[in-house]
Amino acid sequence: MGKSFGFRSALAGGALLILAVASAAVEAEAVNYPERPVTIITDAAAGSTPDIDARFVAEELGRVWGRQVVVLDRPGGNGSIATRAASDASNDGHTLFMPALSSFVALPGIASNIPIKLPRDFVPIGFTAANPMFIAVSPSLGITTLPQLIDLAKKEPGKVTFAVTGIGRVTQLTGELLQARAGISLLTVPYNAGPAAALADVIGGRVNMIIEGFSGVAASIKSGAITPIAVTSPERLPEFPDLPTVAEAIPGFAAGGWQVLVAPLGTPAPIIDKISVDLAKAMADPELKKKLASIGSYAQAMNAAEALAFVDKQQATWQSILEKISK
Repeated sequence: MGKSFGFRSALAGGALLILAVASAAVEAEAVNYPERPVTIITDAAAGSTPDIDARFVAEELGRVWGRQVVVLDRPGGNGSIATRAASDASNDGHTLFMPALSSFVALPGIASNIPIKLPRDFVPIGFTAANPMFIAVSPSLGITTLPQLIDLAKKEPGKVTFAVTGIGRVTQLTGELLQARAGISLLTVPYNAGPAAALADVIGGRVNMIIEGFSGVAASIKSGAITPIAVTSPERLPEFPDLPTVAEAIPGFAAGGWQVLVAPLGTPAPIIDKISVDLAKAMADPELKKKLASIGSYAQAMNAAEALAFVDKQQATWQSILEKISK
């Protein structure tokens, strides 16, 4: 029995030694990370706000790391194509994923691998940027404030038309949330080719209103072709101090797009921790904040745990809206 016990102790000791060596190797790898260029996969289309956000963040991470950081856009399939590519990637930290809200808050049944659920599908790293929506109307509607729009929609339910630039996307979700919270009914006019066609109809007065990210409506707002009446951020934006928030008319209202950075399952914890710290450092850079703000995006510091809690809360917030539009 004594010899058997000694043999088992030796085996246990050897196993602990192997684990200690492996752990030390991972720690050393994290210290040296990244050892080669890093790829960030996105579910965004080239030139879209999430794509530009990712490129700004990648550029700053590249400076922090002294390594090239490449953005790879994999749009399509309502986010499922990018999600599949990212989940199949190597889990050594050199391929990361920056999905947008629409991959986490998706209509059921669109694809087998979305909506994404953390930490079931990916390891959270941190938050990158928020993209508030702008509510704008055609000048021909004859209103200039959100309360006026709400009053009009209450007087004539279903007559105020709302251009939706993507079924199930954040633009439609925000509009549905607005209707639910304001107690109004709008007539949805869907568009499948992004904001260009929708904007043309709003400018021409054929459709009354649009909800879209800043990059999609900036030129039309600046030229006066459409009239902005509210922004969906919790507080007024520094770049638009005179533009009221929806929350000023509907207390507690907040909506908009956002992106988080995640990694494939199995990525070692020390590497996740290092990326999270470095991401926070990058997002705090004043120049990066200025670049993001120029396209209507806003850096927000969150560590992995905070990003996970944020995503969970967002998914809960949008659940009833998703159930409503999927009926």
